[in-house]
Amino acid sequence: MKLIILDRDGVINHDSDAFIKSPDEWIPIPGSLEAIARLNQAGYRVVVATNQSGVARGLFSMLTLNAIHQKLHESAKLAGADIDAIFFCPHAADDNCDCRKPKCGMLHEIGRRFNVSLKGVPNVGDSLRDLQAGFVVGCAPYLVLTGKGEKTRTKGGLPPGTIIFPDLAAVVDHLLARPVDAQAVA
Repeated sequence: MKLIILDRDGVINHDSDAFIKSPDEWIPIPGSLEAIARLNQAGYRVVVATNQSGVARGLFSMLTLNAIHQKLHESAKLAGADIDAIFFCPHAADDNCDCRKPKCGMLHEIGRRFNVSLKGVPNVGDSLRDLQAGFVVGCAPYLVLTGKGEKTRTKGGLPPGTIIFPDLAAVVDHLLARPVDAQAVA
């Protein structure tokens, strides 16, 4: 099974320093849902792993978070895409849970749920904590420059082997490039 793990805010949809607090505020980044559709067509199972501390902060309820994720699923379907699962951490940073990225509990759960090793699984994020969580469990780190990605690149300290792309569509172009093309470039 081919699996890919995507962060949500800043990778699939526009991010906000004030949090995405309603379905109306959830707006896909142009080309992201079509990129997910291309992954599906190539046989990838697409999983989202996202920190959602707005729940613990009281900025939105679990019901609202579910409605946001319903909009994500419905928007993906309209683009011909399918998201197999959304894993989320509803805790605040000071809750000291194991699921909040950069800790890797959420990624371990993905591995268990899908019964796969995460070694080499592409992990796409726009923040250092996204990449750190994946790197610890053996994922291949991909940084996108959408969302907080530009700031993350400037700050540095990326896990070894991190590959940087302008957006999710460019990551997918890279992942789906035919091996013959990759050899010709190398």
